[in-house]
Amino acid sequence: MSITEHPMIEEQQDTLSLLKHTLQTRRIRGFPALLRNCVSALRSLRTNMLRSLLTSLGIIIGVGAVIMMLSVSEGIAALVNRHFSLLSPNELIISPQSTNTQGVRLGSGTGKNLTQADADAIAQQVPHVTAVSPVLNAAGQVIFQNQNWVTSVQGVYPNFQQINNWQVQEGSFITDSDEKSAHAVAVIGQTVADNLFTRLGVDPIGQGIRIRNVPFTVIGVLAPKGAIGVTDADDIVYIPYSTAQQRVVGGSYVSSVDVQVESSEHVNDVQKVIQQALEQRHHIADPSQDDFAVWDQNQILQMAQRIGQSLTVLLVSIAAVSLVVGGIGIMNIMLVSVTERTREIGVRIAIGARPQDVMIQFLIEAVMLSVIGGVIGTLLGILGAFINAKANHYPFVLDPLSVLLAFGFAAIVGIIFGFYPAQRAARLDPIVALRAE
Repeated sequence: MSITEHPMIEEQQDTLSLLKHTLQTRRIRGFPALLRNCVSALRSLRTNMLRSLLTSLGIIIGVGAVIMMLSVSEGIAALVNRHFSLLSPNELIISPQSTNTQGVRLGSGTGKNLTQADADAIAQQVPHVTAVSPVLNAAGQVIFQNQNWVTSVQGVYPNFQQINNWQVQEGSFITDSDEKSAHAVAVIGQTVADNLFTRLGVDPIGQGIRIRNVPFTVIGVLAPKGAIGVTDADDIVYIPYSTAQQRVVGGSYVSSVDVQVESSEHVNDVQKVIQQALEQRHHIADPSQDDFAVWDQNQILQMAQRIGQSLTVLLVSIAAVSLVVGGIGIMNIMLVSVTERTREIGVRIAIGARPQDVMIQFLIEAVMLSVIGGVIGTLLGILGAFINAKANHYPFVLDPLSVLLAFGFAAIVGIIFGFYPAQRAARLDPIVALRAE
């Protein structure tokens, strides 16, 4: 055995190496104490780079998920607000309540209790109402030559265009003459036009199409409104209500009734009057037994916003669990680090370092792990949110406050879970530490 391989010599060389490293750290001139500790912490983390990266993985995933979920929520909220801004703020929608078939409730809107007569009565009897249109859903396949497209088909009155703020890009909308004579004419949305005519290079106006094997003539193409999530407002075909009732669907019930109020100031009053009028027509004494519901656009928007907010809270809470798990991982690794560096701690205390200096050193290392993970997680979260927004066609929205909150929470996790290992390091007996193997 050579002299340099003797255990006593190796132990002395190891101690001298630790002493040299400690003195070098303390002698970095011109650096504030905090910056010196940060430099030392980075050196310690770089020594076990792979372990440091794996330790920060929980923080990376947590911060990235929080930022991505908040961005997705804000983007969808912006899309919902933009979609409802295209609708009339003075519009009321009357829909039937659920129907019960053999003990199975089929959900709101499936009942058969609203009629065309109800819609006409509202138009004639309720004050401050400027337009009313029954809506009869007749979804089905639309065929042009060798092209076909399954879409939503609705029978409506001519004033439905006014109620829903539809603009006609080409041709015209349904007229009173079309409604009275039950003409087989159709007005199509841009999505339908693209799938049936644009790919063939054909102008839709004047072309013949078939809806449920009933021939119709296209008289207009609507200006595009865009999509909200998976619902495409332009994937629609409008036909006269009388035509839909007599030749396509049949029956005496309507799917819903759209009402336009004179001004937003009268919306609540009109809503109450409509409810009372329909209760009288349907012979309902107890309002809790109403077989219909009257909605305004603000109620629908608020409901969509509440659902979005609840979903965001749920997803962010799940993502925050990753931050807590990451913090536990940091505490675990820092405890291991304290055990591995017991002799180094003893050397530092022996040459004059105070216990609080040791505690600050290890606390900074824990915070550095969280901060590094927070930076990487922030970049990945922003990238993921951007890709998701482009892939699903909604606005990319990033609130700087959400980034700061996620990043700040990651730093707090480092402080909280790094405090105990740092305190344990500071309480080591220097004599025992120097004797450690």
